[in-house]
Amino acid sequence: MNVKQRSYQPELLDADDIPFADIERNMQELDTINTLLGGHAITIKGAAALTGNLSEIHICEIGCGGGDNLVALATYFNKKNIKIHFTGIDIKQACIDVAAGKLQLKNAKFIMSDYAAVAFESKPHIIFSSLFCHHFTDEQLVFQLQWMKENSSVGFFINDLQRHVLAYYSIKIITRLFSRSYLVKNDAPLSVARGFTKNEWLVLLTKASLQNTAITWQWAFRYLLIYRHNA
Repeated sequence: MNVKQRSYQPELLDADDIPFADIERNMQELDTINTLLGGHAITIKGAAALTGNLSEIHICEIGCGGGDNLVALATYFNKKNIKIHFTGIDIKQACIDVAAGKLQLKNAKFIMSDYAAVAFESKPHIIFSSLFCHHFTDEQLVFQLQWMKENSSVGFFINDLQRHVLAYYSIKIITRLFSRSYLVKNDAPLSVARGFTKNEWLVLLTKASLQNTAITWQWAFRYLLIYRHNA
């Protein structure tokens, strides 16, 4: 795989006919990877940066998958005594069912839909995505960035993969040795190949006319983008 150029090869998980048991195994292993390699910690960092002095906050995740990011955020905000409202959006009903089962909170709402078709009665304070953007083309991402801006009242953040040759071969070896999911073995390294460089993010942000966005590199091989209204 040549990672100098971004790959647009479809991931297996993007297919519509994946058995639920395979999706569930994939989600379990991704949660483990996110925990061990600091992915959840990056999500918490992004949310904390935008929360400020709010004592009650509404956070929406697009492409929420099995809800593991929201569980991590619920644990964090509970410790901070901040009242939290969650909205999780995913296009796959199987993911919504798993997420709803994990996050059994009265202030959690889950929507099975393309994120772009969702209309909020009241804008969430924060919208975020984690390992979601690399599923889209550059043109789709420009729209997505603008949508996140227009539908959030405080701002949005993105936690996604850096495309890097070391990241590609590292995750390829790790998943080949330890994964029991054919989806993870195929899609984890492919996700890196579909990821971004910092310069590519800067181009996308310019096309989306987003000026107030901070981009920081995070371990391991990720970028955290934070946009704040009126920064």
